[in-house]
Parts: sequence; structure tokens; C-alpha cells
Amino acid sequence: MFTAVLWDFGGVILSSPFEAFNHYETSVGLPRDFIRSVNATNPDSNAWARLERNELSPAEFDVAFAHDSQSLGHEVRGANVLALLAGEIRPAMVAALDAVKAAGFKTACLTNNVVATGAESMAINTDRSLALAAVMARFDAIVESSKVGVRKPEPRFYEIACELLDVQPSQCIFLDDLGINLKPAAAMGMHTIKVVDPATALAELSAATGLSLS
Repeated sequence: MFTAVLWDFGGVILSSPFEAFNHYETSVGLPRDFIRSVNATNPDSNAWARLERNELSPAEFDVAFAHDSQSLGHEVRGANVLALLAGEIRPAMVAALDAVKAAGFKTACLTNNVVATGAESMAINTDRSLALAAVMARFDAIVESSKVGVRKPEPRFYEIACELLDVQPSQCIFLDDLGINLKPAAAMGMHTIKVVDPATALAELSAATGLSLS
């Protein structure tokens, strides 16, 4: 029934940046989940959406996010948010990716991301960047919002992934940690798995693929 498995990156392959957001909020006295609330307000046109479509530079995002957050009661500089995005690789998810590839499934990474600049773009030989590159190299296709000019949850983003893999949505399993990103994929006919607890998500992926992934 299924021939492809599509993976979000941050929050699925990597640990969620929301954990880092919450730690920062606690450290500076912001309400819990305030940064997420900023990102969820006017989600198609706010600073975060424009950055992920590569419509803003990081410097412009720094100012635009400060404006968005101030309108909700607390100013947060965009540069501070960008510094919180790095997550840790989840070995169990990478092992599952390897297993589905070995079983013959097509794979793609579907990621809302931003263009690396400055020190981040120059740090190409760090252990972390090499490890991330090794994971990304496993995918048959990679769809990056900063390169294609659309982002999840815009339907075109998922269409691009299907076109690159030459599959229909009904042939795809899609893992993401955000319900807002899963909803349009499900409406297109994909089998969706929300990643809250990685072990639970892998159990659902095992059931959908018939593979032992736990």
C-alpha cells in the first residue's frame, strides 16, 4: 500500500526546538510557549513564515520577529530565536530511516528551514554539521522551504515532495511533530503520524510499514 516515507527534520529526526524555546522562556521570564504563540499568529505572513520562504534575511527577521512578539506583549529578538533552533539527532529515528530505506521505501525530508549565514554557514567541518550532513545524505529527496519558496503547511510543498519521488500522496507515510503540518498532508491522502513521543511514533510507523522499528 505504501511506497514512501516522508520525514520532518526538526522535531522528528532531531529533538524538538520547542524544548529549547521553553528553557529560554523560563530563563528570561516569558510565559511558557510564548515563542510558539508568536509563530502561530498570522502563520502565513508573520516573520517566521517569511524567513522560511527566504523572503527575509536573518537581520530583517531579527527586527520583524521583535515587532511580531512586541505586538503580543513581550519583545523577543529574532536573533535569539534563531540561536535556539539546533536540536540533537535521535539515533532511533535515524535507525528507522535506514530500515525503511533497506526495505525499499522511497524517502524524503520535508523541512521548513532558513538559509544558513555568518558563523553557521562557515562551520562546515564541525562534528555536528558532518553528522547532520550524513543524515541528510540518506534521503532520496530533500524539500527545503528556503529553496522552493513555499513551506509546510502549504499544499504545494507536499506536491513537490511527491513529484520528486514520483509517488501519489496515498502511497506516502508522513511524520511530523506539528498537527498543522499533518492536516493538509492527510487531506491529500497521506497516512500521517504525529511525533510527540518518538517511541510511540515508531510503533505507529512499524504498524504502517510492517517493519520492526522499535
